[in-house]
Amino acid sequence: MSSREPDPAARVLFPDDTGPDESGRDDTYSVAELSKRIARAAAEAFPGDLWVSGQIRNLKRSNNGHVYFDLVEPCEMGAVPTSIIAVTLLAPERVSVNNQLRRAGGSIRMDDGVEIRIQARLRWYEPRGSLQLRMSAIDPAFTLGRLKADRDRVLATLSAQGLIEANKARPLAPVPLRVALITSTGTAAHADVTAELSASGLAFDLWVLDVRTQGLEAVAQIVSAFGQVNQAISQRQREVDVVLLVRGGGASTDLAVFDDEAVARAVAGCAVPVFCGIGHEIDRSIADEVAHSSHKTPTAAAGAVIDRVRQFLIRLDQAGEAVRRAALATTGEAERRLHLRTVRVGGAVERTLRSHDTRLTERTTRIHRAAERSLAAADRDLQGRAARARAHDPALALARGWTITTGEDGRAVKSVAQLTAGDRLFTRFADGTVASTVDPASSPEEQQ
Repeated sequence: MSSREPDPAARVLFPDDTGPDESGRDDTYSVAELSKRIARAAAEAFPGDLWVSGQIRNLKRSNNGHVYFDLVEPCEMGAVPTSIIAVTLLAPERVSVNNQLRRAGGSIRMDDGVEIRIQARLRWYEPRGSLQLRMSAIDPAFTLGRLKADRDRVLATLSAQGLIEANKARPLAPVPLRVALITSTGTAAHADVTAELSASGLAFDLWVLDVRTQGLEAVAQIVSAFGQVNQAISQRQREVDVVLLVRGGGASTDLAVFDDEAVARAVAGCAVPVFCGIGHEIDRSIADEVAHSSHKTPTAAAGAVIDRVRQFLIRLDQAGEAVRRAALATTGEAERRLHLRTVRVGGAVERTLRSHDTRLTERTTRIHRAAERSLAAADRDLQGRAARARAHDPALALARGWTITTGEDGRAVKSVAQLTAGDRLFTRFADGTVASTVDPASSPEEQQ
């Protein structure tokens, strides 16, 4: 319909005859009348199905199988939409829509924040007095195309700013035991990671930061969690070696939060390495691209941290074994060299002992000969001295008739001048001793 043509809805709602009649009286509509006119106008303006694109907000699934949400003009999360219209997907049409999504590979899940293109009819819902779209079909290619276009744009921006490699450049601790886990607690991903770390038997210090991993609040919560990690590290409130960002599998739209530019920047700007374990093996998000390392599943991400610690322990054991072998080799070489030196020293000692023994024998022989000569000379000298002693023996003189006279003090009397009248004398003969007294008449003075 050309913009220059009159709006059919306007003609229905406000026909040419609307206004005062000939009597000057205005027509007044009851609520029911006005509601019916609006419904008829909407039906006439948009009589058939139409395609409408927008972003899902406030999605609710009822127990009776119906789905209700608002379709808004796409805008940043948290911003107030400029345009909004209610959408109803009744249970019968929901079955058809789900079949379309399954045929598309199950890569799309209708949730808040997802941009979709739907087929619907515009209807006026009288009980609530609102226009709404009655959804009957969905265009999966549109959503996947928007996701890919957004992904390509974000990747190009991050690459131009050098953020793809930023976190990869962070040095990974050789023993990353202090782990910050960013995930939704109570989920399978959370259980898998905690079970894997616990089963390792290693002393992990785990800090769990609970966040939404899909939906409108997910981006802000994940970005905030990375902010907490950086703040804790910078202010030395907590030591962190590595961050695990994990989520279980799901549709492409479920994982779209990890393609968000803000989340990618938070991962790239993390102060420590980030290990991503998002979705299943075939899933790869922008967060995977900018992380230090990407792993197929949450369990694989936890396993990579465990392997890092175990590899260090293996290297430590290998180093210890190498030191042991080196010590043994050194000891063996030392023993070999000691043995050689012992042999050489033993030979030298043996030669020295033989030399000393020979010299000792020679000297002993010389000493023995000298001693014999000395003893012979001493014997001759002793015999001479004995002969001389015998020659001076008083007994020999006495035997020849000589006598020896001694005083009372036992000293020999050699001169009369030694005697005094009355002195007692002892005269020794060969066969005995005679005592005598000096006669005064025969004193030397009288003889003179």
